[in-house]
Formats: sequence, structure tokens, C-alpha cells
Amino acid sequence: MNKSLTFIENNHKKEKPKTKEIPFGRTFTDHMFLMDYEEGKGWHEPRIAPYEPLTLDPAAMIFHYGQTVFEGLKAYRTDDDRILLFRPEKNFERLNQSSDRLSIPPIDEDEVMGYLKELLKVEKDWVPSFEGTSLYIRPFIIATEPNLAVSPSKRYTFMIILSPVGPYFSGGIHPVTINVEEKFTRAVKGGTGMAKTAGNYSSGYQAQAKASQTGNNDVLWLDGIEKRYIEEVGSMNIFFKIDGEVVTPALSGSILRGITRTSILEVLNEWDIPVTERRITIEEVYQAYEDGKLEEAFGTGTAAVISPVGTFNWNGKQIVINNHDIGPLSQKLYDTITGIQRGRKEDTYNWTVEV
Repeated sequence: MNKSLTFIENNHKKEKPKTKEIPFGRTFTDHMFLMDYEEGKGWHEPRIAPYEPLTLDPAAMIFHYGQTVFEGLKAYRTDDDRILLFRPEKNFERLNQSSDRLSIPPIDEDEVMGYLKELLKVEKDWVPSFEGTSLYIRPFIIATEPNLAVSPSKRYTFMIILSPVGPYFSGGIHPVTINVEEKFTRAVKGGTGMAKTAGNYSSGYQAQAKASQTGNNDVLWLDGIEKRYIEEVGSMNIFFKIDGEVVTPALSGSILRGITRTSILEVLNEWDIPVTERRITIEEVYQAYEDGKLEEAFGTGTAAVISPVGTFNWNGKQIVINNHDIGPLSQKLYDTITGIQRGRKEDTYNWTVEV
């Protein structure tokens, strides 16, 4: 690490969770990482400090123009008490891609990886050991310059906060029900759909609320122009197994480059299972269902890893997949990725990083 890392110890330690029933994103560790940016000075003052509220000027540009990016990854405790990260370099690479789209200065990916490891060493006892649990890691950047001019900020703060979380699926993975959204638009090519930035998520709340009110777990977004081409689920990339071939929407500039998505593609290629990245319409999926060729569908993401889809609700029609049961490929992929993440399967891909 090129810059001197300062450590300020928190003398008021919190109680750590004692069971695996840990609500997502509500419990936070004793420390966080911070680093500031100023135009002409660059990124400076990396520090691990007590987790506490921030003090920001009311005119800080994050409040007014939403200039912010974030990431999400996890640390896992193995059965032999090691702590593993899963492809963390991909998260920092994607953070910089998001920053570029939002006109935020890039971080040094290798340097920040070192800071993350140091933070995790300080907070190692917060990585839970209960089955299915993990330590969620949230790196993010916010614009802090007090300025109401519509232009990129000249000051930023980069932070990493940590949150122990319980298993995404209690009692194992379960197929979900998804509503195909036809009114609202998540993103369009040339917009910010490929970036992990705050507004992409809050703009989907109305569609998610509508889906929940009708008994759905999530939303499947269609393209913003023709409302035909499948893009992604609210919190996941999406895959379909049709007549022996796995198909996922191609990255078009409006779809997030999921790290679990990338990993699944690599695994499928190694297993010699035909897999294609291309444009696919909701009509094609429905026709495959009508023809008895739609074998499986599943979402992929950091939180759930693999989330099988049991039912799509589209235009008054129900597409029920595999009798709303988990498909064999979904289960095998879930077992493989989680096995690598937790050190229970050999990592022949060199994806895991030990802290």
C-alpha cells in the first residue's frame, strides 16, 4: 500500500450476533474504512475508524445530484476457520467502471484491496460461523463537495462498511415468483443501467411494490424501447435453460455485469453445457414454455448466488417452470459456487482470496 493507513480503535465494542437469524443490512461491525479525495490532491488519508454517523454539509453534492456508486461482496468463514473472499478484484474493477460512468475519479484497485484485507483482519471476529451466514461488504463512494452547481464534485469520500448477514434462504433455496414489468423502465442503452449507482435501485421501488402486492417476489425488467427484450431481475441477472441450451441476455450497456453471472458462464463452459449470451424476448420464453422446452430459469447475484425461478407472471399468463421445483442445473450450480466460496470444494478457478 502506497499510503500510510491510520487505525483508530473503537473502544465501545458491540455485541456480535449469537444465532444465524441475522436480518440483512441492519447490524454493523465496530469499524469502517474511509479515504478522501480532493481535486489536485487525489485520494488521501486512508483510515480505519469507529463505525459512526457521518457529518456532511447540507450542500454536499450527493444529496442533490446523486453522484454515488457502490459494490457488494461477502467474506465467508470456512469450516477450518479461514476467511475467504470471492473474486473481490472483480468488484473493485466494476466499481471503477461505475465511477467512470458517474464522473467519479478511479481508485487504485490493488491498494484498496489491501485496505479491505486490513479492515477484515481488524473485524475478523465479526465473520459469522453459523451455516449459511457471511459478512456482507459494502464499498461505496459519495460526492461531498458543498456546491449546488450542476457539475461533477471535486471532493469525494470512499468508504467500506461491514454487516454480518444470515442465510439468504432459510432451509435451502426456494423457487421464486417473478412479475414481468411492462410499464416502468429500469434502464436504457447509454444510460446508467450498467453502473451500480443509487438511482437505479430507487427508481425500481414502484414496480417492486406492485409486484409484491400481487404475490410476486421480484420484477423482471424488459428493455426500455420495445418492452420485449429481457434484461435482468431487480436484484439479479437472469438465465434460461431452453431445450438443453442455457441463454442469458447479452450485456448491452443497460445490464449490470454481474460477478456471479460471469462465474456461472465460466462454470457452464467448463462443464460443456451449451451457453449463449444474446438478446431474448419474453415472447420467446413463453413460446418455449408452451412447447415444453423451457426447462429451468434462475437468477444469479451476490446475495442468493442462485435463485431458481418457479413462475413468471406476464400479461395475464403464468409461466410455471419445472412444476415450481428447483431444477437439477440450478441446484448443481448453487452447490458448486457456494462450495467454492466456503472452501468446501476445490477452487480450481483461483477465485477465492484468503484474508
